[in-house]
Amino acid sequence: MSDSITVQAPAKINIGLEVFPKRQDGYHNIRSIFTLVDLCDELTVSITGKRNDCVVECDSFDLPEDNTFTKAYKAFCVLTGVDDGVHVKVNKHIPAGGGLGGGSSDASSFIQSMDILFGAHLDQSSLNEISAQVGSDVFFFTRALYSGKSNFTAVCEGRGEKITEIQGRKDFSVLLVFPNVNVSTKEAYGWIDGIHQSGTSQNPMNGCSLQSFVEEFNKPVQKWVFRNDFTSPVSERIQKINAAILSLKECGADFVDMSGSGSSVFGIFDESKKAQKALKIMAEDWQAALV
Repeated sequence: MSDSITVQAPAKINIGLEVFPKRQDGYHNIRSIFTLVDLCDELTVSITGKRNDCVVECDSFDLPEDNTFTKAYKAFCVLTGVDDGVHVKVNKHIPAGGGLGGGSSDASSFIQSMDILFGAHLDQSSLNEISAQVGSDVFFFTRALYSGKSNFTAVCEGRGEKITEIQGRKDFSVLLVFPNVNVSTKEAYGWIDGIHQSGTSQNPMNGCSLQSFVEEFNKPVQKWVFRNDFTSPVSERIQKINAAILSLKECGADFVDMSGSGSSVFGIFDESKKAQKALKIMAEDWQAALV
C-alpha cells in the first residue's frame, strides 16, 4: 500500500443558478448546471506516523484550524475507523472565494485520496454521508471525480445533493475572469432573500421542468436564457464584477455570467479563435484564463 498520493482538484462553473427561498433549516434549495473546467488545484496526501492528526500545508494562505480538510478527515475516520494521521500539501490555482468550488473540490479530492490510501472502498452512500458534513458542493465534485470524466456535467438540486448527470459539451470555450474581490456568501444569500421577500425574482427558468432545463443547455449558446440569481444583486453592489461582465460582452462572448456567488465571471465562446482573441484583450486589464 502506498503512503502518498498526488491528485488534481478541478474547478466548476455554474450555468444558470436558481436560488429558492430559505428553508426552515436555514439552507436554500438550488438548481443549477455544474460543469467541470480545466483549472485545478493539486493535492499531495501522505500518511504520517501520528494518530488522529490532519495537517494541511497550503502555499497561498493560512487556513483556519477548522477547515474543509479537517472536517472531511474527521468524517472519514468516524465512518471507516481509520486513525492514521495525514499530511496534505495544497498547491492552489483556483482562486479562493471565487465561486468556482475550489474548497469543495479540494475536499472531494482529499476524500478520494484517503479512500485510495487506506483501501476503504467507500460506496456512494458513504461518500454522500461524508460530503454532507463538509459542504454542499462536495456532493457534485465527489460524483465527478469517481466518474473519471474531465467534463463531468450535472444538474444539481436540493442543497446540491440531488445530482442528475447530463451529457457535457465540448463545442465551446470558457474564458474565466478573476476580478480579485471578495464576496460574502452569507451577504449574497441575504440579498437574494430580500428579492424573494419583495416578490421581484425574475429568473426566466423559474418553474420549468428538469427536462426543459436540460433542453435549454443543449441549445446554441447564443440562445441560452440561463441566469444566475446571484449575478444581479452582487454586480449591482460590486462595480468591479459588473465591469468584468461588461468587458466580456464587449469582447464578443456568446454568453456571460458569474459563477456561484462570485466573484469569478466567465464568458462562453462558440469558436476557440474568438475566445483566444478575447483572452488577449481581457488580459490587458484583468487576470484571466482560458479553460
